[in-house]
Amino acid sequence: MRRASRLLGRLFFYLLVVFVVVYSVFPFYWAVISSFKPSDALFSPDPSFLPVPFTLEHYKNVFLQANFGRNLLNSLIVAGGATLLSLVLGVLAAYALGRLPFPPKNAVMYIVLSMTMFPQIAVLGGLFLLLRQTGLFNTHLGLILTYLLFTLPFTVWVLVGYFRGLPRELEEAAYVDGATPLQTLLKVMLPLTGPGLVTTGLLAFIAAWNEYLFALTFTVGDSVKTVPPAIASFGGATPFEIPWGSIMAASVVVTVPLVVLVLVFQQRIVAGLTAGAVKG
Repeated sequence: MRRASRLLGRLFFYLLVVFVVVYSVFPFYWAVISSFKPSDALFSPDPSFLPVPFTLEHYKNVFLQANFGRNLLNSLIVAGGATLLSLVLGVLAAYALGRLPFPPKNAVMYIVLSMTMFPQIAVLGGLFLLLRQTGLFNTHLGLILTYLLFTLPFTVWVLVGYFRGLPRELEEAAYVDGATPLQTLLKVMLPLTGPGLVTTGLLAFIAAWNEYLFALTFTVGDSVKTVPPAIASFGGATPFEIPWGSIMAASVVVTVPLVVLVLVFQQRIVAGLTAGAVKG
């Protein structure tokens, strides 16, 4: 009886895993095969789960557009800049909150956490006025600074748990040798934060890369526009046509690099996310 229940539980577990995998992967798979199908095949009454007939027409349309390469470069600049700035500020803040003794650090942690609870639309108007007044509207720097609103709190929150899990003996030994807190951070603690930095940096980069609302509101034209609003602005042959094939092709182009990065750094991501679970 116990063996039968164990087999039943294992079967249920595997079925659940299969369901989660199919539910997660199928949308991306459908986007990939749709990007290789001709436009008329996308609306066939008998949809095929294979790209038959096969065509590269949609990818040609995407890359022949004069501004899509510029949009990719803008996304790389903005997402990379926001990630780098978040890591620099996040490391300093997380080390202070996780290792240095000062009374209001719990209150600061709750303030940092509360910053993630505001929906983007709630702060959109204020940020718009601030960027216009400071001359940062429709600039890469303006987008980078606004993206810190959601990348920096996440970075600080994850790195605080990571710093708290590092052995305190290393820090005490550095203080005995006469190191200042900043020297201890840069020369002793920072080299040990590789998994944490990779985790927060990659997840912050993905969030900035896929951001749509701020990029749509704070940019005009293609000089600064990033990929998400650029894809949303794709037009068909007529005003009433939605070029689903080109949209799918562009989505695959901007998603595949992220998937590759996650697969390459998956072990470091898991190590970084679980680093604060056990005290070192």
